[in-house]
Amino acid sequence: MAHQLREVGLDYIETAPVRMVFVQEMSAPPEAVYRALAEDVPGWEEWFAAVTLARSTGDGSTREIHLKGGGRFQETVIAAKAPEVYAYRVDVANAPGVRAMAEEWRLTPAGAGTQVRWTFAVDGTRAFRVVAKLGRAGLGRAFRDAVRTLDRRLAR
Repeated sequence: MAHQLREVGLDYIETAPVRMVFVQEMSAPPEAVYRALAEDVPGWEEWFAAVTLARSTGDGSTREIHLKGGGRFQETVIAAKAPEVYAYRVDVANAPGVRAMAEEWRLTPAGAGTQVRWTFAVDGTRAFRVVAKLGRAGLGRAFRDAVRTLDRRLAR
């Protein structure tokens, strides 16, 4: 059952009760990575294995995301500053126990490539927070695999 989450802003990325930060370097330049994140939302299905549907909605400031396993999210973009940062909050989710969620993709030049820093920020019931923390290794693996796949895709 889908439910409304608490509206949060970009500052939530730094203040959320549960924050997970993952970092990976890519050979693609920040501009290309940013375009893949912010401008080619349907492309997420091709490089982020957990994503089964990704589409911009409305005027492009909102997104609909479906994940393997049945996760469904309606999101609002809260930062889109090319080629440095792309962030969004989840407004509606079908995950039990979640109260607030936001993600930030921060891109920094690294030689000819990009350092990608992904922050996953959430709050929820006590049980949800415990489960979220237990999922850290899996989220990290999914992030690293997605970044590698995106890097290969951008090299074509």
